[in-house]
Formats: sequence, structure tokens, C-alpha cells
Amino acid sequence: MDKKVRSAARAAVYGEKWGAEYPQGIKWTKQRKSVYKVLKDASEPLSAAQIYRLAGEESAAGDYAGGGDYALSTVYRILAAFEEKKLVEKNICLEDGTVVYSLARNGHTHYAVCLGCHRRIPLQSCPFTHIHMEKEPEGFTVTGHRLELYGYCVECGKNEDW
Repeated sequence: MDKKVRSAARAAVYGEKWGAEYPQGIKWTKQRKSVYKVLKDASEPLSAAQIYRLAGEESAAGDYAGGGDYALSTVYRILAAFEEKKLVEKNICLEDGTVVYSLARNGHTHYAVCLGCHRRIPLQSCPFTHIHMEKEPEGFTVTGHRLELYGYCVECGKNEDW
């Protein structure tokens, strides 16, 4: 089967948008497309279990290709492949140690984390943009940073006695 026929068949199965939507350099299986779509649609970083659940729910609704018909371990392998290709950012939530993933978009994102509902609210900009170290610590090369602010969102703030 030539390339044009395969592309047309893929578009018929997955819809026109599926072919052009994914970054190059990785084999795009139904399961990988499903995980990628969940991450792309997410408004905050998600754990592998959350990604697995959302992919299953959306697969049942017919919104994602694949999803739900594979094991949680497959989601972890997909996320590891995405991380290797620099498609996702992997972070550890400091408050409970949960590993969360988000698509690697232009730049990076810092979050305000609600101590009540654990919602992660993205900050509009990086507070370190204008900070420049005159000299890096001896024997250490800075390659990145992460900042999380802790407090209460509007909804939880109304219910907390702090």
C-alpha cells in the first residue's frame, strides 16, 4: 500500500486532524495517540492513573482513538517514550510525591497548588525570568528550575479556617 493510500485510510479511521497533529520522530499507535490527546486537552498536569482513566472514559464516548483497551503499564511505557523524546515534562508533586505529566509546550509552567482540593493552577509567567545568577555554584550546573506556590483556591479558601 503506498503512502497516499495509507494516509487516506488513517484519516478515514481517525479523522483528518489525526495525521498532522502529532510531532514527528515517534511511531504513533492508537494508544500513544490516546495518551497524547488526553495530555493535550488537560488544563493541568495529570498522573498516569488519571491519564489512563480519562483515556478509557473518552474511548467509551468515542472521542479518542484507542484508550481503555490497554493496561495502566502501557500508559507508563508510553509516558516514558514521550519523556525520552522530550514530548512531556515529568514532575513530582512535593506535597504527596505523586508523579504528574504535562505536554512539553514552549517554555515551562509553574503552578499554584491548592492545599484543599490539590488543584494545580498555572502561573501566567515565570518569576525567574529576570533573575540571572552571577556565578553558578561551584561544581554544579543549573539546567532548569521548578516553582510551586501553596495556598487555597477561592472555593477552598471559603471553607478553611487558617
